[in-house]
Amino acid sequence: MQTSSDRHEYPSHWEADVVLRDGGTARIRPITVDDAERLVSFYEQVSDESKYYRFFAPYPRLSAKDVHRFTHHDFVDRVGLAATVGGEFIATVRYDRINADGRPASLPADEAEVAFLVQDAHQGRGVASALLEHIAAVARERDIRRFAAEVLPANSKMIKVFTDAGYQQKRHFEDGVVRLEFDLEPTDRSLAVQRAREQRAEARSVQRLLAPGSVAVIGAGRTPGGVGRSVLDNLREAGFTGRLYAVNKALQEKELGGVPAHRSVRDIAEPVDLAVVAVPAPYVPEVVAECGEHGVQGLVVVSAGYAESGPAGRERQRALVRQARTYGMRIIGPNAFGVINTSPEVRLNASLAPEMPRPGRIGLFAQSGAIGIALLSRLHRRGGGVTGVTGVSTFVSSGNRADVSGNDVLQYWYDDPDTDVALMYLESIGNPRKFTRLARRTAAAKPLVVVQGARHAAAPQGHAVRATRLPHATVSALLRQAGVIRVDTITELVDAGLLLARQPLPAGPRVAILGNSESLGLLTFDACLAEGLRPLPPLDLTTAASAEDFHRALTKALADDRCDAVVVTAIPAVGETSAQDAALAEALRSASASAPAKPVLVVHVELGGLAEALSAAASTAPQAASTAPGTGQAPRPVERPATTVSGPSEASPRLIPAYPAAERAVRALGEAVKYAQWRREVADPGKVPEYEDIDEKGAAEQIDELLSRGSGLTLAPEDACVLLGRYGIDVHRALPAPTPDEAAAAARTLGYPVALKTTAPHLRHRADLGGVRLDLTDETQLRRAYTELTDLFGTPEVLRPVVQGMAPRGVDTVVRAVIDPAAGAVLSFGLAGAASELLGDTAHRLVPVTDRDASSLVRSIRTAPLLFGWRGSAPVDTLALEELMLRVSRLVDDHPEVVAVSLEPVVVAPRGLSVLGATVRLARAPVRDDLGPRTLPVV
Repeated sequence: MQTSSDRHEYPSHWEADVVLRDGGTARIRPITVDDAERLVSFYEQVSDESKYYRFFAPYPRLSAKDVHRFTHHDFVDRVGLAATVGGEFIATVRYDRINADGRPASLPADEAEVAFLVQDAHQGRGVASALLEHIAAVARERDIRRFAAEVLPANSKMIKVFTDAGYQQKRHFEDGVVRLEFDLEPTDRSLAVQRAREQRAEARSVQRLLAPGSVAVIGAGRTPGGVGRSVLDNLREAGFTGRLYAVNKALQEKELGGVPAHRSVRDIAEPVDLAVVAVPAPYVPEVVAECGEHGVQGLVVVSAGYAESGPAGRERQRALVRQARTYGMRIIGPNAFGVINTSPEVRLNASLAPEMPRPGRIGLFAQSGAIGIALLSRLHRRGGGVTGVTGVSTFVSSGNRADVSGNDVLQYWYDDPDTDVALMYLESIGNPRKFTRLARRTAAAKPLVVVQGARHAAAPQGHAVRATRLPHATVSALLRQAGVIRVDTITELVDAGLLLARQPLPAGPRVAILGNSESLGLLTFDACLAEGLRPLPPLDLTTAASAEDFHRALTKALADDRCDAVVVTAIPAVGETSAQDAALAEALRSASASAPAKPVLVVHVELGGLAEALSAAASTAPQAASTAPGTGQAPRPVERPATTVSGPSEASPRLIPAYPAAERAVRALGEAVKYAQWRREVADPGKVPEYEDIDEKGAAEQIDELLSRGSGLTLAPEDACVLLGRYGIDVHRALPAPTPDEAAAAARTLGYPVALKTTAPHLRHRADLGGVRLDLTDETQLRRAYTELTDLFGTPEVLRPVVQGMAPRGVDTVVRAVIDPAAGAVLSFGLAGAASELLGDTAHRLVPVTDRDASSLVRSIRTAPLLFGWRGSAPVDTLALEELMLRVSRLVDDHPEVVAVSLEPVVVAPRGLSVLGATVRLARAPVRDDLGPRTLPVV
């Protein structure tokens, strides 16, 4: 329990767990009056040199006055933060608000002096950089806009902390001291620095789990078959190259299955990098404490009985993560299936998988253990029978993902030289905003294929996820925008992964089809059309085709400039032999080598012999390790090809993926074509236009004034029109018509012809229900329409009728923007009307939207042809529509208080457009955790 200091309550929201540069974790929290002894102990462990750099003079110990000053804060003008490991301080930072003369001050002074002290044993771990991010965020919250720091010139490490942070700064040299001043407003550079540090730290934290030098299996029993013993046996049989230990309190033996055995991890004389915990949940806290005190770097917890079991288990899970982070350890699990690293330098199988997967270039992440087993099995089967050694580089099954998640693994895969393709099975996305950001960066370097389970149900009970108001289809669209290859089944996941791992990306959608079956060729042709590809007429080689005929046809097709990819179809010949299989496989392989930039796929029908021959034609499978298990003697390394961002490694053998059905092959190819197009487009993402007529300051003042009346406010039509007008969005004027006489007066004001429509919630925007009357040219028609509406639907009080001037005819559309608490700001577009809503024909983009995004958004809906002159109709002004979207995007991006905008209908005419209805909702700006300091998810 932390004690409040001085004036303000203890700010618990400043507490955070962070990942440091070396992959370990630390906890950052405010310093309070309860920390006096911790502060003194911390200071005693700091070297005299570090003390000199902090105080500019010899300062061997803190006085009682110093301790009081450094532990008593008001959390506004004086704030101190500490980084802790194991409950003890390893670093501190503090700021004191000052005035222009450098003296202590209060508001409205907006400058503060900042100073750090890092224990020598923890210098170089990035502790000061993390503390700077957090103290800067605290300062901004307390209306401090600028930091000043005085540093001795010899203190180069601290000077580097400030200069590398990416803030705008000034530097002066006065009286032998370097004075640094820098603004705390985040810049593009400071955000880039922060995210680069985040990537390195989180990748390193996963690397420590996947490439340990030593592993202890805690809970390994004498009898084979238990969970702990199975993991131990799997590690041993895989030939783990590091040190391996068995740990079990009940053991009296010195060895277990040829592995050194101990009763406690404390009894192991050497360091332990990774502990696999396989004891019942009630005993896990004791094990975690022993591991933390021994210096274990990370845990894989396969034990069950946590959040998946109910509320008590969820609290047990929170306690587990808090305890592990206290010691600087990260956790995979609990309820995890385990982790695998097939690198010959590691050969880690710390999982329940009885066999080590074939080494390969595919990274695999699964939240579900059952799905993880299925994926490993399919890759193993397909890798052996279809694509040879196309196997797994690393595998992580996160279980309840209480700590390490798919985001962390993406950070690792991003620059992992052993992974060319990333496959992920996700049942929930804990932080969609961060996942989308990481996915976009990863997909720009290597393919990322995702299948999402629980799409139409709540996340599994063991997963703690943020609530999102977005439907699954919207989330999927946003992931595709980020370059993610979205598939629906694990079969499609494997199909796409095998193609992307061993074939180049296609340059376009043009597909050549050739084979010895006319019917199979036609099926492939139809499948290509269904996937939006552009197939050339199939070439039928007839059933009498020889291997040489296939070689000649494939070579010619690959040389054709009209072709971007080739699908080869093959059916077995009567009396086919393995020799014929091998000949055909070699013919296809050698022909494909003549055009290494074009992908080749094979569709085969019950042709296992050919599939195996295709793999054998270029197999470079490593030999099984001959290492004595747990001895630390590594097997002779197998040479691995280097990574490339344009497809599989050039040094990799050209393995041709084979599929048992045309639809599966073409679907995988279609995903590769769309991904390749995204890669080309992301190189030029477009820009967010600047509009000179935008009144950003006036909008901010109006929003502040409106929110002073209360949060969660839906604006009155007049206020909404004014706010939108400040961003160049003109809303067609509508006047209320509570009586027929007032309707007639409104029409005279606006001028005929007019429209009469209801604004009642159940009838609004539903012209199909008859709540709108158009082209009323005089008062007689207007009064008649008014009577018809009230007779049909109810009183004016219920209908809330309005009169509006007629707009030019065109296509009715809808433009919306909403800020989702999990995904962020999203811009949506579709045609107006019940049919589009019923079919879900809406496209989405993340805000801020670029000019390229707006152009693609208009063209992304299935009904887009209606905007471009479908069946002889006049094309409408899509450029005006794109500009409207860009202005809405700017509004919600500039002002996060605008949490929802709906423009409906937007009538797009051949020239210009008319916004006929607008709704705007305001609320206090939600917290943008992606712009704040680095933190691990709160448990």
